[in-house]
Amino acid sequence: MVYDYELLVIGSGPGGQKAAIAAAKLDRRVAVVERPDMLGGVCVNTGTIPSKTLREAILYLTGLDQREIYGQAYRVKDEITVADLTARTTHVVHRENDVVRSQLARNRVTIIGGLAYFVGPHSVEIDDGAGRTRKVTADKIVIATGTRPARPASVAFDDKTIIDSDGIINLDKVPRSMVVVGAGVIGMEYASMFAALGTKVTVVERRDRMLEFCDEEVVEALKYHLRDLAVTFRFGETVAAVEAHPDGAIASLRSGKKIPADTVLYSAGRQGQTDGLNLPAAGLAADERGRITVDEFFRTKVEHVYAVGDVIGFPALAATSMEQGRLAAHHAFGEPVSANDVPQPIGIYSIPEISFVGRTEGELTEACVPFEVGVSRYRELARGQIVGDSYGVLKLLVSPEDRKLLGVHVFGTGATELVHIGQAVMGCGGTVDYLVNAVFNYPTLAESYKVAALDATNKMRAITRLSG
Repeated sequence: MVYDYELLVIGSGPGGQKAAIAAAKLDRRVAVVERPDMLGGVCVNTGTIPSKTLREAILYLTGLDQREIYGQAYRVKDEITVADLTARTTHVVHRENDVVRSQLARNRVTIIGGLAYFVGPHSVEIDDGAGRTRKVTADKIVIATGTRPARPASVAFDDKTIIDSDGIINLDKVPRSMVVVGAGVIGMEYASMFAALGTKVTVVERRDRMLEFCDEEVVEALKYHLRDLAVTFRFGETVAAVEAHPDGAIASLRSGKKIPADTVLYSAGRQGQTDGLNLPAAGLAADERGRITVDEFFRTKVEHVYAVGDVIGFPALAATSMEQGRLAAHHAFGEPVSANDVPQPIGIYSIPEISFVGRTEGELTEACVPFEVGVSRYRELARGQIVGDSYGVLKLLVSPEDRKLLGVHVFGTGATELVHIGQAVMGCGGTVDYLVNAVFNYPTLAESYKVAALDATNKMRAITRLSG
């Protein structure tokens, strides 16, 4: 059978975009289906790019990261409005839309506007939103539809007072108070951003701690800084109901507490956007969270259909989605694909930043894996003093047996950039001795690797000396 396209990608987010371009580089006929107003997917339009741009705007306008030098009263702008914040966000989103469109066009990838749903294993219908549909067939299909914020049925979202993470960019003013329900990545990012703006933030989390997958010491450091910004934490608590009122909302907890706020932000996880795909027509099904199961090559149980990105679940990061898209396209067309066992970094754009790669102290202890800790504090680095970061820290977890890095954890300015040095060393099988012997530019935050490496090796040397 002759198909319209050799590869059809449903969704143009990081995973879909990279799958399409990878296939185009292999000289395949490729098309991407996307809603006209959502090119770049959730990542560019409502998720990663807007939220990280908002963070940069907040850091700049509040002068928060300059107060160590210029004093606690320092601000670039006294009255920060939503218009100040959205001006930068809108500019970046439009530019990123252009970049995505240009990259797809340059690689001769056809962009089809509309919503796609399966009508057969190799065919989809596309609704253009104006009452017209067209049928498209493809040899291989990649599902990259991403996710949307999960909305509990018991909560009456109004997108003004009671909102999810997509509703943040539609606020008409900076709230004086906010309740954040959920202390996951998205919840903590927005909690720290609005706390930096001066919003009185209360975080409600049913578990006993936030960011459970992160190093406990780093999480405690973040908690300390957020409390310094007047954030209140309610761990082990569950929101039973939220009542919207003309001037705000009241969140009622199961313990009987009531918390008034201008805005309630629900960050209750994400739901896969698969309910409109008519998956049974392709021989597929999604789980209760809308996620699709795949194998190590991102292939579903239907051999010619792949799924990548947030729609397949953890880790649901733009960076990993991009790589999944590339690997899926290569596997689909017989290009050699090697197992990706390079450690993947995690970046959390809270204020301050958190990033890590490898295992945590808790995980290593539970697995009875011996390790030594090397620590470097920004306040002892010249660059730390220059940028006004006295709280940042980099921590190395080192195996005393083969001296390889088991984990790298960074908290503070540039954490999401710095972590890649440790990732490169780990991925290449390097040891802590490489970092000890390496010469880093001075003054830089990257020097923290050498300081932490020396700290770890000095501790290991002391053990060797004492044990004879």
